[in-house]
Amino acid sequence: MKSDNDVVITGVGIVTSLGVGIEPHVAFLTGSSIDEPKVETERFKPYPVHPMPEIDWSAQIAKRGDQRQMENWQRLGVFAAGLALDDAGLKTDADACASMDMIVAAGGGERDIKVDSLIVDEALKRNDRDMVLNEKLTTELRPTLFLAQLSNLMAGNISIVHKVTGSSRTFMGEESAGISAIETAFHRIKAGQSSHSLVGGAFVAERADILLLVEGIRAHATGDWQPLWSRSPDNGGGMITGSVGAFLVLESRGYAQARGARIYATIDAVEGDRGNRDNGGLEKRMSRLTAHGTPGAETVVFSGASGMVDLAKREKTALEQAFPGSAIRGFGGVTGHAMEAQFPLGIALAALTLESTAEVPAFDAANETPMASPAKQAIVTTVGYTRGEGIAVLSAEA
Repeated sequence: MKSDNDVVITGVGIVTSLGVGIEPHVAFLTGSSIDEPKVETERFKPYPVHPMPEIDWSAQIAKRGDQRQMENWQRLGVFAAGLALDDAGLKTDADACASMDMIVAAGGGERDIKVDSLIVDEALKRNDRDMVLNEKLTTELRPTLFLAQLSNLMAGNISIVHKVTGSSRTFMGEESAGISAIETAFHRIKAGQSSHSLVGGAFVAERADILLLVEGIRAHATGDWQPLWSRSPDNGGGMITGSVGAFLVLESRGYAQARGARIYATIDAVEGDRGNRDNGGLEKRMSRLTAHGTPGAETVVFSGASGMVDLAKREKTALEQAFPGSAIRGFGGVTGHAMEAQFPLGIALAALTLESTAEVPAFDAANETPMASPAKQAIVTTVGYTRGEGIAVLSAEA
């Protein structure tokens, strides 16, 4: 039964290596575009990444001064947020933006690569590496660097550029940040504490410091691109990162209907969790989280699997057990894994799928089954590459 406090999606702002905005992504989801995933294999060799597409920043960030003072990760988030506001028809509604809540998932800013390289090089020559680190941090870093790296600068720039000036929250913590951002927005609207929210995140994969972070635990894939579920330890850890901006406008059904907004889909449930994954811990949590959804041919599952070989296998097995007869799509295989933006990206893709009644083609033909008909329900999962799990359940508008 529908309620005024149902949480509905009314705006989608999306940027991936597939393109800018809704159109290229709907084309991909409906199978009308069959381009190969876009992968950069030379610039960071041996690590492949899904690169940022060509973007006309001025389309959403009019002032050159605003563009210049942001780093790419901030710029991408502000741009995607503007796309979501435009899509919802709220960007020019000053009153709506002034009262709009904002919840952002963001990592830290871009690092001083020269200092990082200096520390790594020096650490190769000495055993007292804790001392090396302290020496270099106190003598090499510019004090102003820290101000430029604050994670909440993305939210601040969205407020400045798009005049979104209601309450503001920023979550850090890789994939779990994106899960918490969506979960918080969902429960605030469901409880009547918020009527409309801008929520999402952005991640730039084309950064040497990010590759160092991921490869520090040998998680990144190496060599040529392989489909998500087909990756093996022969090609590194299996994870291929991607530059992504994904923002959503979430509203209560009552607020959306009162202004005549188009509704993409309803979010029926969101939950995040984390804990030890050993001794079946991951499977126990996945079993509980997936109980929110309904299995069958009318359900499509958008898995935000990172691609890490063993972890992806465990997740896929859990999803196949929870949703027999449902098509599973590992979307990170074509967009890249987007850390903080991964969960918002999955929800954006699911909303576009439900609204366009798409029969989503297999992203990994050897390991994914065809959809027999358009789905009426979409499940979105994200299992963090080191910790954190989350799920959202979306349903199509009748």
